[in-house]
Amino acid sequence: MKDLLIHSGEVVHKVFVYGDALPASIVVERDGRVDVVVLIMPGVSVDLKLNVELAGEGAEANIYGAYVCGADEKVKIAVDMHHKVPHCNSRQLFKGVAGGSSRVDFYGKIIVAQDAQRTEAYQENHNILLSDNAKVDTKPQLEIYADDVKCSHGATIGRLNEEEQFYMRSRGITLEDAKVLQMISFIAPVLENIPEADREQLSVQFEDAIRNIVHNS
Repeated sequence: MKDLLIHSGEVVHKVFVYGDALPASIVVERDGRVDVVVLIMPGVSVDLKLNVELAGEGAEANIYGAYVCGADEKVKIAVDMHHKVPHCNSRQLFKGVAGGSSRVDFYGKIIVAQDAQRTEAYQENHNILLSDNAKVDTKPQLEIYADDVKCSHGATIGRLNEEEQFYMRSRGITLEDAKVLQMISFIAPVLENIPEADREQLSVQFEDAIRNIVHNS
């Protein structure tokens, strides 16, 4: 797919289910805004690279991603967010579940140029491991050359909370259903950014994928 240009004052929402043609780069001009949601379903190995440039004052970019791996998938995600001018905002939120012998590599970078004062940029990557053989490597980075900015990054790798499972089972919920509910709740902050017209259908697809992974684990 060609580069995606967000013109001055334009607001664009995009959802990509991996396999769709993703842009190699996104450029956002003055007072433009782009919201992108990337969904990666089980059974697909992915090498996703995305470059985002905030090129005009007042530009905003929000990149969300969710991935579910249950077998031997290899998922690589690299996002570079370039703040080139002042008064721009960005957010990256990627959340995923890794089971089986899958491998996930997340590389995210925020680059703030020296002239890009009053920048606000945030990046998060959170993961749940479902098996001892699954692996996640996450490397969020900040590269900041301006001094009047608000920037942060964070990453977590964990497992499902067994106390929550015990509580739900005490209320008559099966262990399998408890795990599914936990994972849906975990992914929900990404899915809620899907435009309303597509949200229900894609959320059901993700729930079915999660349920299959839990059932087969």
